[in-house]
Amino acid sequence: MRKTLLQLLTFVLCITGMQNPLLAQEQTPLNQVVNTLKERISLSGYAQLGYTYDDAANPDNTFDIKRIIFMAHGKITKRWTCDFMYDFYNGGMLLEVYTDYQFLPGLTARIGEFKVPYTIENELSPTTVELINCYSQSVCYLAGVSGSDKCYGMTSGRDIGMMLHGKLFRDFLQYKVAVMNGQGLNTKDKNSQKDVVGNLMVNPLKWLSVGGSFIRGTGHAIADSEYTGIKAGENYAKKRWSAGGVVTTSTFNLRTEYLAGKDRSVKSEGFYATGSVRFARNFDFIASFDYFNPNKAADFKQNNYIAGVQYWFYPRCRLQAQYTFCDKKGDGQKDSNLIQAQVQVRF
Repeated sequence: MRKTLLQLLTFVLCITGMQNPLLAQEQTPLNQVVNTLKERISLSGYAQLGYTYDDAANPDNTFDIKRIIFMAHGKITKRWTCDFMYDFYNGGMLLEVYTDYQFLPGLTARIGEFKVPYTIENELSPTTVELINCYSQSVCYLAGVSGSDKCYGMTSGRDIGMMLHGKLFRDFLQYKVAVMNGQGLNTKDKNSQKDVVGNLMVNPLKWLSVGGSFIRGTGHAIADSEYTGIKAGENYAKKRWSAGGVVTTSTFNLRTEYLAGKDRSVKSEGFYATGSVRFARNFDFIASFDYFNPNKAADFKQNNYIAGVQYWFYPRCRLQAQYTFCDKKGDGQKDSNLIQAQVQVRF
């Protein structure tokens, strides 16, 4: 926690220019410092808390805390910004710290720790994703969000590296190209190879976006995988790609993607379609189909069928309730039921 506070203090001093000893000698009035902070730094955060009943787990029901997130965005100059994100839950964890510099209107460079630009869903904030579990099975596995891929581990979909990104042709096209460690959250690279990540989205209509993404690199396994047979400490060829689209209107939203991966010689695939319909003021009906198979040859596939509602009781604040039926096809796997409720507050 002390290290995190020092990092945050450094962030604030960097944005305000107070780290410059020449500026410190000028004895800037307190109100001027406060005004500078207001102009250059914006603070935000959110918390997600709820209840879970899962007849496949032990214990099968519990109140739980999902996330307690603090974020800071700083404007150093008109072209230069810096961002910081920290999760205070479960002992605390630094999630993101990076800086952006805009060279041209359609060309910005980013360096630091941030979300890997693989898939549409991975880069979405949990405060906007419709599902309480947030991300689909395939995104959790192939982007390393949840740790279901034992070789990759739990990275929350983030990594350390650098990226070029921007929007072109009046926002008709959005691109992202990154070179990253490939090892995940707060971790140095464990081999000499880097992951190359690409993401391209096209917006032909105001309500429609379509595109795809890929990862090419060499992974370093941190644990044995039951699906691929790769052992801890081994390097392996890692390939990922995805294709999908998003429909966004005032009353209806739909997001869908097909994802595929190949770790060494083992192929995996997944598909999801998640939608919401506004049926009353501030009330949404949620439905989702989520399929994933981590090893197509061995057939470990699972289908999740999800239905629920959410109520936005204040801007960016909501109550959610959802039911999930887990249809498991692997040997020895039993179907299960998941009931969840969650409250989200954000400032």
